[in-house]
Amino acid sequence: MSITALGYMGVRSPLLGDWSDYARRQLGMQQVDRGGGTLSFRMDDWQQRLVLLDEPGDEFAFMGWQVENADDLDGLAARIEAFGISVTEADRSLCDQRFVTRMIFCDDPDGNRVELFATPKLATDPFAPGRPIDGFLTGPYGMGHAVLHVEDVTPLLPFYRDVLEFRVSDYGLSPYPMYFFHVNGRHHSFAMIGTGRRGLHHFMVEYQNLDDVGQGYDIAQMEEDRVAYTLGRHTNDYMTSFYGRTPSNFFIESGWGGRVIDLDQWQPHETDVGPSFWGHDRVHLPEDRRAVMRDMRLKAAAEGKRTPRLVDCPWLYDQLSN
Repeated sequence: MSITALGYMGVRSPLLGDWSDYARRQLGMQQVDRGGGTLSFRMDDWQQRLVLLDEPGDEFAFMGWQVENADDLDGLAARIEAFGISVTEADRSLCDQRFVTRMIFCDDPDGNRVELFATPKLATDPFAPGRPIDGFLTGPYGMGHAVLHVEDVTPLLPFYRDVLEFRVSDYGLSPYPMYFFHVNGRHHSFAMIGTGRRGLHHFMVEYQNLDDVGQGYDIAQMEEDRVAYTLGRHTNDYMTSFYGRTPSNFFIESGWGGRVIDLDQWQPHETDVGPSFWGHDRVHLPEDRRAVMRDMRLKAAAEGKRTPRLVDCPWLYDQLSN
């Protein structure tokens, strides 16, 4: 598998001031001023992980996927073009903006911009979070995960699964189709939800410490309508998290304790237990739509669905699996 991780995300918004406050004070990212209508944010030793652009166009601008080495880009470009999608080699100026040595890009069948890159450039100074946190879980697992709204998952499956070789982790067909994909040990780095819409549903950042999630939840609850999903735990990746409304029309999931899978042993499968063991009440939705997910959670609880006890303590799981 030549694609190894979700490297960065790009968003268009005229609300750079609101985003500056949200990313620093709520998420704990470090702002790096780029000038020229651009903001970027660090999460670790990379030069940037999140890019905000004050320019016209859809809010979701691009997602950047890291490959093992620059030569992998040639093979990926050939596969994408054989699939019938044109590929562009990024010039030096664009590579410098993304802080990578080489990059190609294309649009997926839904029109979402996909950037594939090699060798990110690292910062020379330590990461300085916008609020006190122990840091984000990145490294070989990448920035986190990205989840897209799609009109229909069917035409996108061949592109992501067969061309880019994202591996299916699991999928659900009710109350709407959902497909989750992994490119490393993180349970999923990418997902599609067949909501009949297009654009970014959310992206997830994972913290090193559960208290950093909880303290972010406290901060979010101080603002009216900032919380979109209450604190809860997912059934497929075991993430304990909440979802916050961003200054744009999508969410950011702040999580901890995500599942790390065995790439050699994992088998894709269908799941019908619903997205959460508990919590994640969709408070941004009208009551009738909230009730659908609530009923699924109550059914899972009545059936005794639980996270395996071994992964309740991720650091212990890591020690036992080494």
